[in-house]
Amino acid sequence: MRIHGQTIDEQTRCVHYGTAEDVIAIKFACCGRYYPCHLCHQEDADHPAEQWPLNQRDRLAVICGVCSTELTIADYLQVSGCPTCGAAFNPGCKLHTPLYFQTS
Repeated sequence: MRIHGQTIDEQTRCVHYGTAEDVIAIKFACCGRYYPCHLCHQEDADHPAEQWPLNQRDRLAVICGVCSTELTIADYLQVSGCPTCGAAFNPGCKLHTPLYFQTS
């Protein structure tokens, strides 16, 4: 799976977010491309980001950078780490949920 943006390693960390727990990439609804973060999309894409609609929470749109497991939006929003490999996800990412997914 190709991850776009300024990644700094093979586990999807980027120049903006590079802690041990920054190991996810999100498929953007507008272009179907995986980016590590909203800033990577903003810098790389030629269009504004769009949020995933509430009625599409069943879509595979989050990838674990450690094991490449794809998660649905609904599953990702309910876990604190990868259900396949156990890698912890950065809890701070939940603060950015409205940037990627509609919340109401």
